[in-house]
Formats: sequence, structure tokens, C-alpha cells
Amino acid sequence: MGGRADLISELPAWLVIMTSSIYELINKMWWGLAMAVVFVGLLERVPRELVISALGQGGTFKGIARATAAGVLLDLCSHGILMVGTKLYERGASLGQLMAFLIASPWNSLSLTIILITLIGWGWTLSFILFSMAIGIVTGFIFDRLVARGVLPANPNHTNTDSTPAITPQIMVLIKQADYSPNAIGKLLWDGLKDSRMVFRWLFFGIVLATAIRAFIPLDTYQALFGPTVAGLFLTLLAATIIEVCSEGSTPIAADIITRAAAPGNGFTFLMAGVATDYTEVMVIRDTTRSWKIALFLPLITLPQVLVIGWFLNQV
Repeated sequence: MGGRADLISELPAWLVIMTSSIYELINKMWWGLAMAVVFVGLLERVPRELVISALGQGGTFKGIARATAAGVLLDLCSHGILMVGTKLYERGASLGQLMAFLIASPWNSLSLTIILITLIGWGWTLSFILFSMAIGIVTGFIFDRLVARGVLPANPNHTNTDSTPAITPQIMVLIKQADYSPNAIGKLLWDGLKDSRMVFRWLFFGIVLATAIRAFIPLDTYQALFGPTVAGLFLTLLAATIIEVCSEGSTPIAADIITRAAAPGNGFTFLMAGVATDYTEVMVIRDTTRSWKIALFLPLITLPQVLVIGWFLNQV
């Protein structure tokens, strides 16, 4: 024991902090990671067409709400969700549905929600989900109204129809046709593990970045920079804009802001602002809609909502 203590004492302080912090985070997250594997495997067996058909009629509040819910339930990273979003737009989703889907999706996937619960608890996680869904719905509604007034161009692929496929029969057929044998369950877990590799890779990157912040930035400095103040909120917004990480990587960093800087609003801002200011997302939206105006309206409409809610959460 003495030899081990001597060895640790000889290591650089920053390395000791990083390794112990990584162990602490993994120890908190392991069961969430395990459950995430199960849910990813399950969601892999849900036809994507079912999600797409569940969107409903574009240009309506119900259609925007359903697009938001679909974004929350679909288990993909922020960049993977862009590919689905472009397909939705090609299949006739309204501009408001597209924006609601993209905003609600990135860190709200089922697997990341479970992981976030392990890091910050049920209360803050559910609050973040509800507020992000509210932003998605409000933003989608604003975009559809701007289209109706001719400020923004409409989706040329959009078709007006009041009929939407019945979702319940499709779900019942899916449940009845599912294979519940031990081999099928084993394959489900294996598929979930394989499909979670990108999630794990970005999570590890985020953990390393979060623990590096712990090691190299003193706690009092960290709290002063990213604390629950207006300056801390805007500094968090700046950091989220500069740091280009996938949603899986931003989750541990946001959790660290909440737990160490005692600034839940800043953590929420870091998660949401990364979506609104992600240049990859802005460019994909521009290419999909063929409109710079639409792409630039995303941060213009979304960021004020994020900052207001972030400020409110810091006051709670």
C-alpha cells in the first residue's frame, strides 16, 4: 500500500486529478451506459418510416409537437440526426417541423438522457427535456408562421393533406412480430453495443475534456468564469459556439458546469447553444433548404430563448 501511495505522490497533480475524475464519472455513468445499449438495440428495430409517418400534418401545432416528440425519441447523435432531418424535409415535412425536430433531438436521445440522469439527477434532466421541447415547439411555430407570411421560403416538397397514417396499428404489428427468443435478445444487445460505439467515443472525449478542465482550471476560477451570472452565461454561450463537439461529448461538460460551477442554466445553455450555433448544422440546413436566410434564422430565433431559460434556471 505504501509503495502505491508513493507512486501516486510522484505523479503530476493534473494527472492524478484527471484519472480520479475519470474513474468518478465512469463509476456514476456505467449503469446508464448499460441501459443505453439496451435502448439503442431496441430503437434499432423500430422502422424509421414509422418515425417519419408519425410527424403528422405540417404547418400545424400538432404536427410541430409530434416532430418534437419524434426528435426526442429518436436515438441519434447531433450529426446523425441531421441526415434524418434532411430526409424528413425531402419527404414533405414543413420548415417548422424540421426545426423542431432538429432542436429537440441532439442530446435528448434516450441513451443520453439516461446518462445525464446519472450525472445530474432526475430533476434537472427532466427540466432540461421539458424546456428544450418547449424551445423546439416555439421555434417550429415561429418558422411556420414566417413561411406563411412569406418571410421565409416554404418547403417545395410539402404536400397539403389532412390524412396521416394510424400509428397505433403499426406499433401493435411491430410488437406482435418481434422475436423474443434468447438468441434475438443476445443479438439485440450486440447490435446495441455496436451502434453505441460512436456514442461511447464522443462520451469519452467529453469526459477527458471535462476532467482536463478540472485539472487545469482552479475551482474558484472555474466558478467565477462559468458561475450563475449573466457574464458566466454569455461566456458559456461563447464556449459552446467555439467548442465543436458532438452531443455525446457535450453532455459530461454540461454536467460538470452544473455540479462544479453550480450553474444549471449555464449547463442547459451549453447543451442547447451548441445545437443552434453548430456550423455543421447551419451548413446542412443551408444545403437542404437552399437558403442562407433559413439557416441563419436558426440561431437568431433559438438563442434568445436559450439565454432567457438559462438565466431563469440559474435563479431557481
